[in-house]
Amino acid sequence: MSRRNHRVAVLVLEGAKPLDVGIPAQVFSTRPSMPYEVRVCGASPGLVTGGDGLSYHVADGLDAVREAQTVFIPGYREPARTEPPAAVVEALLAAHERGARLAAISTGAFALAATGLLDGKRATTHWHYTHALAAKHPRITVDENVLFVDEGDVLTSAGAASGIDLCLHLVRRDHGVGLSNHVARRLVAAPYRSGGQAQFVPRSVPEPLGDLFAETREWALAHLAEPLTLESLARNANVSARTFSRRFREDTGYTPMQWVLRARVDLARELLERSDLTVEQIAARAGLGTGANLRLHFQRILGTSPTEYRHTFAA
Repeated sequence: MSRRNHRVAVLVLEGAKPLDVGIPAQVFSTRPSMPYEVRVCGASPGLVTGGDGLSYHVADGLDAVREAQTVFIPGYREPARTEPPAAVVEALLAAHERGARLAAISTGAFALAATGLLDGKRATTHWHYTHALAAKHPRITVDENVLFVDEGDVLTSAGAASGIDLCLHLVRRDHGVGLSNHVARRLVAAPYRSGGQAQFVPRSVPEPLGDLFAETREWALAHLAEPLTLESLARNANVSARTFSRRFREDTGYTPMQWVLRARVDLARELLERSDLTVEQIAARAGLGTGANLRLHFQRILGTSPTEYRHTFAA
């Protein structure tokens, strides 16, 4: 295995949910196209009783956590009533202390919270358990309306499929949009859903309207270089601007123009990675107008400059 491969441990606790275990194991799977290697482990090697009638036979114990650079904690059953083993808490604290990042999927946030590393930080979990997490760990700012929260070296995500969003976010953070999109295509998953998107939105609109909004988003992605306004988006969706704005925000967590701006920044990121176009040319193709405007939004959204981004992620 290449020295440059990033070591990932997926820590399976009693009652682990199968999808939560499978997502990071598959996203970061050890294969030639991926600069990662994965080990699935438990508090000790052997059989771990899971949820939904499944059990897991893990080859590794906490030694995998001690060697990992990223540790995933999948969700598990009855999180508010159980505590992770003391040895697990100690291993997570030791991993964090030596610089590993810790990422919880769904109710795995409860095990991460038991370390105290989320105190004073934002975090999320499955919407069904957000109040229980806040009650059990009052020093955590629990956000129930997001898909995932990135606090740098500790990350949390909402239930099940949002674990894919968290994993793709980490791939994008490590290696840029190109590899993230490659993984998304392999998983047949959406390449980008922002962590700020609402994780659970009761839908009161007919399903065909949702389909129409999806078509409008696809249309917008194909016309990012052109002037896009709330009115033109609403006209494409065949609803009023007011209705489109309200329902779009309910569906995505963003206003239409915030979503368009982030889509343009993502297009600019891909062009910076995969082309030799100048910043001015990329700004024009992404619909951001000028290089100055591109730099402004890059700094505001990504915390870096286009030049630094290209230097880091260009192939």
